[in-house]
Amino acid sequence: MTETTLYLFGILALLGVWFFHQIQVRYGRIQAIDVFDRSVERFYLYVLPNDRPSCPICVQSQGRVFLPSVVGKIGFSPLDGPCSGTVPCQGLLVGLYGGWLEARQVVSRLQQASKKHPVRVSSEELCALVKGDWSKSISADTDRIGVHLLEGWCFGKNDMPVAIEGLRYVVDRTKEARHLSYVVPAALRLMDLLLKAGREDEARLLIEQFESRFPADRQDIDGPSFAQRKTLQEMKSLLWETRSLKVSA
Repeated sequence: MTETTLYLFGILALLGVWFFHQIQVRYGRIQAIDVFDRSVERFYLYVLPNDRPSCPICVQSQGRVFLPSVVGKIGFSPLDGPCSGTVPCQGLLVGLYGGWLEARQVVSRLQQASKKHPVRVSSEELCALVKGDWSKSISADTDRIGVHLLEGWCFGKNDMPVAIEGLRYVVDRTKEARHLSYVVPAALRLMDLLLKAGREDEARLLIEQFESRFPADRQDIDGPSFAQRKTLQEMKSLLWETRSLKVSA
C-alpha cells in the first residue's frame, strides 16, 4: 500500500468521523459546541423573583445580560441606581457559561450588541433558557448550580416544586468557591417559598441549619449581610406567627 493510498484512507476516516458527528448533532444526541466548552462564565444575568413585587429601579434591570469583563470592573452594578424598595429587592446576578442552544443564542446577541443597546432577555426567553437542554451540554457541571439557582428565581410563581428543589440543590450541594456567594440568597429565597407552600417544618429546619452555618457572631466573606440577617429575622417572625395561628385555630 503506497503512502498516497494511506493518506487517502486517512482523509476518508476523518470525513467519516465528521459525518457521524453531524448526524449526532442533527438528531439532538450531542450539541455542536460541546467539544469547545470550558469551565468559565461567558455571561451574567440579572434576575428578580417572579412572584414578588420589586422596585422600579430593579424592575428596569430585570433580564439584563452582561459580559464578564463588564461585571469585573470596579464599582459595577447591574442597576442604574440604588434599589428604592422599602425592603431590599431580591435581585441576583447569575453567571453561566451556557453551552446549550438557548444560552448560546444569548451569548451571540451579547457579543454582537453595542454599548448603547444592552442585551435584555424577556421573561419568556429566560424561562426557555432555564428549561433548555442544558444537562446534555459538556458545560452542565459548570452551569448546574447557576441553572438551579435560576429555577428558584424564575419558577416560584408557576412551578413552586421545581423552584424549591432547585434552591435546595444550591444550598446543599454548592462547594466551589466561585458559587459560595449564591448560598445565602438561595437559602433565604428557599425559606420564603417553603413558608408560602405551608411547609413550616422544613422552613424551621432550614433556618436552624442556616444559623448554625452562619453564626451571628462570625463574619464570613460569603456570609449574610446586615440586610440579609434582617430578612432572616422577618422569616423567623413569620414562621412563629404562622405556627401560632395554627395552634390557636
